[in-house]
Amino acid sequence: QVQLVESGGGSVQAGGSLNISCAASGSYRSYCMGWFRQAPGKEREAVASTYTREDTSYYSDSVKGRFTISYDNTRDLLYLHMSMLKPEDTAMYYCAADLVPCGVAALDIGYWGQGTQVTVSS
Repeated sequence: QVQLVESGGGSVQAGGSLNISCAASGSYRSYCMGWFRQAPGKEREAVASTYTREDTSYYSDSVKGRFTISYDNTRDLLYLHMSMLKPEDTAMYYCAADLVPCGVAALDIGYWGQGTQVTVSS
């Protein structure tokens, strides 16, 4: 069983930046990983995803231009750099692996992390 562990969440003021990361257990290497988020009372939504072996990424319209997803091949870590944060970005952010298809419209997710909270105050 693959475990995904997120880290780096926290609180920030609107307009600020925050980085979160995700590590997979063991030597597991997914071909496509991504970030999702879920705000209280709302459905979970895709934020961004990326192939881990090529430089191709996808973003939801709500974060395009503000968030950057990346995968560090030397450390096997998935990152999400969030900038120009807005109060509406407040949510639990989940790492995901084995997205099919790879993108923000994935229909099947192989593995989920437990989530890390991001809170943006106005």
